Amino acid sequence: MQSKATTPSEYLAGLPEDRKPAMEKLRNIILDNLPKGFKEEMGYGMLGYVVPHSLYPDGYHCKPETPLPFLNIASQKNFIALYHMGIYANKELYDWFVTEYPKHCKYKLDMGKSCIRFKKIEAIPYDLIAELLSKMTAEQWIDIYEAQIKSK
Repeated sequence: MQSKATTPSEYLAGLPEDRKPAMEKLRNIILDNLPKGFKEEMGYGMLGYVVPHSLYPDGYHCKPETPLPFLNIASQKNFIALYHMGIYANKELYDWFVTEYPKHCKYKLDMGKSCIRFKKIEAIPYDLIAELLSKMTAEQWIDIYEAQIKSK
């Protein structure tokens, strides 16, 4: 479900009432724990967190006028999703997250390459997400991106 909202506030205001508290809490966790250098904006119809052109002028290789994406959160039809490109690109970070998840949530991890799906909104492991966010700086993401993704 891509939103047509142009600002994070507009996106949150347009959510169903039962999703607003969880999405607002998730956004606040991100804003409180994401290292400096990332910027919040709308991206792909979701709340996005990017490396701005001021820090990485090359932008996203598929569309250089777009800042380098790192993280998105979205209220999808049947779940809340967190899309974390660092997990996709860094096996150590992926392995850490997969190992830690069961210590924070009694439900099975539902995850794709970069997408973590939370079908039980009341069971979102906010503390684990906060820790995940602190594990990669914008500079580290740029280095990984250039070494593993952009070079392909």
